[in-house]
Amino acid sequence: MEITRRLAVALFIACIPIFLIATNVRWVISAPILYSYGFDKYDIPRRTGIERHELLSAGRQIRDYFSNGEEYLTVSVVRFGQPVPGLYNSREVLHMKDVKFLVKGVYRLQEISGTYLLLFAAVGLWFRRRSFLPQLGYYSVLGAAITLAVVALAGLASIVGFDQVFLAFHQIIFTNDLWQLDPRTDMLLIMFPQGFFLDATLWIAGSTILEALIVVTASAALMGKERRGSALLAVRRLVGVAGSEPTGLA
Repeated sequence: MEITRRLAVALFIACIPIFLIATNVRWVISAPILYSYGFDKYDIPRRTGIERHELLSAGRQIRDYFSNGEEYLTVSVVRFGQPVPGLYNSREVLHMKDVKFLVKGVYRLQEISGTYLLLFAAVGLWFRRRSFLPQLGYYSVLGAAITLAVVALAGLASIVGFDQVFLAFHQIIFTNDLWQLDPRTDMLLIMFPQGFFLDATLWIAGSTILEALIVVTASAALMGKERRGSALLAVRRLVGVAGSEPTGLA
């Protein structure tokens, strides 16, 4: 029974960073503002010969693809004044199929982790009522601390060497070489240069850090003074390891 309880608690703590990060990945993928911002920042209309409103339409078609049941992506735009019924070549379309599978997996992770967090809290409150609140707050602070540490490390790595992080991500995640596209000729990379993905990563990191800090603040209010002190100490230690302390950078 004690082992089961410990496993349930450990899973709750682990689900907090999973849920927060997956939620922000989902938000960024689905946010029209990221696409319009990126198209403007990297001067994509000039680079592609596609008017801004047509690029926004292409972004909307891509977002729809991630949530619909279509196996292959078809993006239709007007380029240089001529209708283009299929903007991406076969290699790009096959790669986007892999991307959709990955995106769907992130969405499922968000839903499963969020469901578990709610069930854990509901069961604990059902059986222990208000006496469970200090423990719930303590576990939540630990989960938020782990979130801050993970995101701080990932954010630092992205700022210092995003090229290497981006390459390693593709090598680990994808089992084929379809992601190896030509930024000079393949429209997918012309529309979405590497800087676009760095911006998206920083948006995800910033949003996750903000939400984790909110979790820490809200959860601290549920705990007693002694438990609050130990929890906030854990936050400082984890963030310190992920931040500027020498042991975290060695």
